[in-house]
Order: sequence, then structure tokens, then C-alpha cells
Amino acid sequence: MPPPRARYFNTTGPCDPQLHYMLPPTPRLPEARALIEMDRYFVLHAPRQTGKTTMLRTLASDLTAEGDIAALSLSCERAKIFSDDIAATETILLDSLRRAADLSGWPKELLPPDSWPEEQAGTRFGKALSAWCSSCPRRVVLFLDEIDALEGESLISTLSQLRDGHNIRPDGYPFPASVVLCGLRDLRDYKAASGGAPDRFNAASPFNIIRKSLRLGDFTADQIAELYDQHTQATSQEFTKDAVDRVFELTQGQPWLVNALADEIITEMGVTGTITAESVEDAKERLIRARTTHLGSLVARLHEPRVKRVIEPILAGTSPGTDAAFDDDASYVHDLGLIRGTRDLEIANPVYREVLLRVLGDRTERFVRADPHSFVLPDGRFDLPCLLEEFVVFWREHGEVLIQQEGYHEAACQIILMAFLHRLVNGGGYLDREYAAGTKRLDVLVRWPYTGPDGERLMQREAMELKVWRPGADDPKPEGLAQLDRYLDRLTLTTGVLVIFDRRPEAPPWKERGGFDQATTPSGRQVTVLQV
Repeated sequence: MPPPRARYFNTTGPCDPQLHYMLPPTPRLPEARALIEMDRYFVLHAPRQTGKTTMLRTLASDLTAEGDIAALSLSCERAKIFSDDIAATETILLDSLRRAADLSGWPKELLPPDSWPEEQAGTRFGKALSAWCSSCPRRVVLFLDEIDALEGESLISTLSQLRDGHNIRPDGYPFPASVVLCGLRDLRDYKAASGGAPDRFNAASPFNIIRKSLRLGDFTADQIAELYDQHTQATSQEFTKDAVDRVFELTQGQPWLVNALADEIITEMGVTGTITAESVEDAKERLIRARTTHLGSLVARLHEPRVKRVIEPILAGTSPGTDAAFDDDASYVHDLGLIRGTRDLEIANPVYREVLLRVLGDRTERFVRADPHSFVLPDGRFDLPCLLEEFVVFWREHGEVLIQQEGYHEAACQIILMAFLHRLVNGGGYLDREYAAGTKRLDVLVRWPYTGPDGERLMQREAMELKVWRPGADDPKPEGLAQLDRYLDRLTLTTGVLVIFDRRPEAPPWKERGGFDQATTPSGRQVTVLQV
């Protein structure tokens, strides 16, 4: 027998406990087991690469091993190309079901019949499930993974057949005891797609049989520590507590990011000693620059109208929509994993926050010609005043054109300054950004490591508050000074910079913009105000 293979952090596909470091999946969602025991049909949803497929496979294996249930997980993904071809969709689904059963290792009495009943399109899938349940000596539980792949008439037909079978089970009709729809979407989206109103249960919806929608959550800080400790136990390589805390801070527990940071540090960067918070920072930067498949798939969504409608007010700090359509869009963007929740509209985690602004600022970065090294002082510190003076020159020359070209028009000023800062700060330092809908601001912290006179490692911190003076609005300076005060309180800093972008028609000509003033915050701090 070959020796066991060394495990590693997985960033592609479902987890295998023989190959990957992984947390036990089922404790992450205890409600699923309870609902299955009650013979319920329900939705399990979460963003991509959060562990849904691993959860389904593990749960199916555990349930089947206990002897009362035959639980099978199958993917609907291959049926994606047949959005309105019901017959082709049913053929693919039944083929996927048979393949999953054949690979399960089950005894023959649990397997589906050797051939499916000959039925007309639109009834084949449900009749096939009934034939299997009729011959199987156990209760059948079916997990339909990647259900999002089904669209149009094929989705409506599949949901309708499941609903019909569910509703006549009490009359003795053999049909799966429990069905779980698993994908990105929440319950309301299936109901809308299948002809029902998304905001209420009604007879027109094939999924008025569902009373529960579960969301697979992200890791907690303790779960990240538990996952990383598996690597420590296997290799003796430790993660410091600061490193684990920084991973949680950057990712907010998003499972793919948690695994990807560890894999980047160990496999790609080749760190062999103790893993520190500094290693985590370097890995984060490398992941963002590489824009791996996971991050790229999120970025590709940014210009979808539904996504833009939600993300733009978050970036701009403006008030979000209040209509029902906006609520639906916010739920959609939440299901994609881009925002933390649908009430307090914030980007899901700092890594995504940085990725979004970097992607949207790509065009601006190409215009920045200044040398980053010219902003480093002889003692190694960063010269923020010099950088802001350079930004004024840049803004006068390029600002008007860049604003007109920016697709996220309401957030154009913030995007442009962030791109300018990123081009000149990143590489030697770090940018931390905080923004959310309705706050009317964007907070920026520049962190710049340097060596002190005695050789000690120090961190320079410079805080900035970004505001926009919009047409018809009052001067945002008083509010900005108060907000900057609160930001400096949190950071325990004594001074900072308030940047005000003037978007009013009566603003000074572009060639005259860029005045610096000193101001006093409500608490008495002396700060710099730049109005452009």
C-alpha cells in the first residue's frame, strides 16, 4: 500500500479529507440534517467556493452509511446549455443521476432501475425518480447541486415535477423523501424563475412546498485557527496568532480566501518558518495582483446592471435605492458573495474591497507617470504631502476626462484617487479602505513600514477622509471634519487629511483646482483640507 499523501490547502473543487486540510462540513449547517429527518424540501445556497459541494457529498455519505436513507448528490451543471430544451435537460439530469449512483459504491438494491420509464418530455424526470423510489428499500434523499445551471423552461419544468411529486407523496406515491436545491440563489429567485411571486408563497409557484432556505456561512476566527492547526500538526509549521487574526480580518472567513492565503504562503511563496502576519500581507497582495479564477469571476460581475446598481452607492457612499427592485438586486449581489448583508450595504471583506477598487481603477493607473520612489523621504518614511501635491497636478490634467470615462460615474472621484494612491503606495506600503452605502465618505489608511534610527521596524500611518460636494448639496467640509475626527479617534492618530471633490457646475475651472488649507476638527485636531 502506498504511503499516505501529504495534505494541502485546497483552492479548486470539492475537498477530500485524504488530500486536503478541511473542517468537518456538516457541523457548519446542523439545520440541514434536522430538515432531512423531517422529510422537508429546502434550498441551500451560498456564494461560489464556500464548501457547498463538499457539504452535500459528506452529508450524503453520512446519511447513507447510517442504513435508513439512500442519499445521492448530483450536479446539474452539464444541463446548462439546454435552457429551454426540456427533453435534453431531463436526459442530462438522469444521466448525471445514474453516473453519481454508479460511482457511489452502493449495493445493487439501492441503485436506480437499469432503464428509466419511457415518458413524454416534461414528466420524465419526476417519473424516473418515482421509479427509483419504488424499487429502493430505503428513503431516497436527493441533493441537486449547481441547480443554478438550469434556466428558462427547463428550470420551470424540473421544479414543477418536484412539486407535483412532493404533493402526492401522502397518497402513497413513491418519491424522494427530501430534496435539497443547492446553488448561489436564495429561495425567492427560484420562485420568481418558476412563475411565482418572489415575496410570498402562492399556488403558482412550483416551490411553494419549501418553507426554509439555508445559507452556508463563512468560517469563524476559531474555525480558521482549527483549520490552520491541522497543517501545524502535520508539519510542525506554525501560524502565529497575529497571522490567524489577520487572515480573519482580511477575509471575514470566506473559505476560498482562507485556503488561498495559506496555500499562497506555503506553496507559492515557499515560507518554511513560522507564518507571520507579514507573510499574510504579502500573500494577500500576490493573490490580488494575480486575480485568480475566484477573484476574476467576481470582477466579471461588476458591470452587470444589477450588480452596478448595488455596488456604486457603496463605493460612492451615497444612499441606496429604496424600491423593491433594488432589494432584489441587493439579494442577488449578496448571493454572489460580494456584500456582507442586504441591510447594511458593505463589501463582504477587505480583500474584495481592494480588488473592486483596483479593477475599477485600472484605466486611471495607466495615466500615472510619477515615480513611486520619489515620495520616499531620506529617513525612509512616506511623503504624503508631496504625493497629494502631485495628485493635484494629475487631477488638473486628467480628472475631467477620467470622470467622463468612468462607468461607475457616481464613484468616479473615489476610484480615481484610490488608483493614484495604489500606483504610488503599493509595493512599499499598504492601503486600507473602508466604505459603505449611505456614509457619504470613504476612509483611507496608508500604512508604510520603515526602519527607525535604532534599526527597529516601525509603521507610519496616514489617514484620509474622502468626500464629494455634489450639485445642490451643502458644503461637506463641516461633516467631513467631524467624520475625520471619528476616524482618527479609532486609529489613535493626531492628524489627517480631508479631501473634498467638487462636482458642482459652479466649481472652479479644472486648471485652478487643488487648494490646500489647514482646519480644526471638532475635537481640536489640526488637519489638512484639500479641495479639488
